[in-house]
Amino acid sequence: MSETEMVIPRHVAVIMDGNGRWALERGLKRTEGHREGRKATQRFMREADARGIGYVSLYAFSTENWSRPEPEVEALMGLIESALVAELEELCRNDVRMYWSGRREGLPAPMLRALDGAVAATADNRGMVLNLCVNYGGQIEIVDATKEIARKAVAGELDVEEIGPETVQQHLYVPEVPPVDLLIRPGGDLRISNFLLWQTAYAEFYVMPDYWPSFTGEHLDAAIADYNRRQRRFGGLVLVE
Repeated sequence: MSETEMVIPRHVAVIMDGNGRWALERGLKRTEGHREGRKATQRFMREADARGIGYVSLYAFSTENWSRPEPEVEALMGLIESALVAELEELCRNDVRMYWSGRREGLPAPMLRALDGAVAATADNRGMVLNLCVNYGGQIEIVDATKEIARKAVAGELDVEEIGPETVQQHLYVPEVPPVDLLIRPGGDLRISNFLLWQTAYAEFYVMPDYWPSFTGEHLDAAIADYNRRQRRFGGLVLVE
C-alpha cells in the first residue's frame, strides 16, 4: 500500500510512558524525563495534525499516579498546568479543540482553573480534537457513568430495559469523542493500564520500544503503516472469495 493509499486512523490515543526510565538511563532525575516528555507531546500534536488525524487522546495523569512520590506528583501537576497555559495560544492558532477527561475531585485549584480555561478558550475551534486525560481511570469513568445512569433510572428519566451501549457512551466524560482506532504505547510494555477501557474495545495496539521523550514523526508514520496492515474485523470475519 502506497503512502497516498494509507488510511489515517480517525482517533489515536497515546499512553505517554517511559519518561522516568528515559531519564534514569541517562543519569538524570525522573522530573527531567517528564520535561522531555512534554516536548514529545508538542511534537506529537503537530505531527498528528499534519497527518489529518481528527481526534487524539493523551494519558497525562492517571488516578493511580497519585501513589507516586509526592515530589514527582507535584512536578507532574506543575508541568501539566504550565503546559496548558503556555500552549493555549498554539492550540487556538491551530484550531484545536480541547476536552478534558477525568475526575475533578483531588485536583488542585490551579490545575482545575487551567483545565477549565483551556476547554472554554478552545470551545469554538473546529480542527483536531484533543482529549486530555488528567486524574483519569478507565474503570472509574465507567463507574461514574453507571452511577449517573442509575440515578436517572431511579428518577424515572430512563427505562432500564432501554439501557444499552449507546447509553453508557452518552454518559462518559466526553461522549463526543468516537471510539479509539489506534492506541500507541511507548516504552515496550504490553498492557493498557486502565486507559479508555470502553473506548478501546476494538482499537488496534501499537507498542513502541522507544520511550516517549524519544518520539518523532517517524514513530507515528510507523504506527499508521502498521495500522494499515491490520484487518479490522470488529468480531466478524473477512471473507475471501
